[in-house]
Amino acid sequence: MSDDITIKDGYMYGGWRAPVNIWQGAPGSIHTDDVAQKIGMRGGTIPGTIHLNLFPPLLIKLFGQRWFEKGSMSIYYTYATLDREEVRAVLELPPEGAENVQLRASVETPQGQTVAKGTVDIGEPEEVSYIRKIPLESSPPEELRILANMKPGTELPPQENMVFTQEQLNRALETITDPIDWYKGSSPWGSSILNPSSMYGALMVDVRGNRVGTSVGFFGATELRNVNGPIKADTPYRKTGRIVCVGASPKTEFIWMDSELYEKDSGKLVADMRHMNRLMKASSPLYQKD
Repeated sequence: MSDDITIKDGYMYGGWRAPVNIWQGAPGSIHTDDVAQKIGMRGGTIPGTIHLNLFPPLLIKLFGQRWFEKGSMSIYYTYATLDREEVRAVLELPPEGAENVQLRASVETPQGQTVAKGTVDIGEPEEVSYIRKIPLESSPPEELRILANMKPGTELPPQENMVFTQEQLNRALETITDPIDWYKGSSPWGSSILNPSSMYGALMVDVRGNRVGTSVGFFGATELRNVNGPIKADTPYRKTGRIVCVGASPKTEFIWMDSELYEKDSGKLVADMRHMNRLMKASSPLYQKD
């Protein structure tokens, strides 16, 4: 467990971490320097979901194991960091004894740049999460090019036997800065549990085959919610998902997706996710003539 957590002026701060961009060199990826620089980025970027792994040490310090059973994080990515650039997690402190509470959450750089912002929940607070407050407004189909084939409300084929293996989890632990013991073979729930970026991997729904042409994408926002958690390694789940919004901004097209994991035997909802991907217009041949 992290021993460099500090508290000041009503906030809890994690220690500084320097995530490594192991995705550098991936063809056509925003994590690769030359690809990212061609579309106006400083260089190959760290995936936003990697920053989610900064929060569990703080959440465990505040709430113990309960966050993995009935807790959520709802995070909007605002600034892309590069290989080994330092970041830390920041959480608002809860009222003493609070069992159902929402807290402000962010990731920041030493220079004070906000990398991500949102909320974390424990239990069932009355407040709506950061991402659920965002209005989902789809664009008319004629305004879309890259995502022209994506339709809001489309139910995706369920995956009847989704298993995130310990081997996959071990590979993920090589990329994160806070690999707590519960991810490594045993936990209060028996087997290993998934860290947040692996939770994203387990809940991810793949709609890339429906895009038109080539484009460079990046993560815009992620909400992970443990309903009857945690998600365990080497455990089969039923996964469902759907497209909930498809739209466009001046520089991107974007898609919001919801997904869920259910216990195979009982049908009980274990966890769910709302996630947004963005596709850079400048990276697509469909916009080159504009």
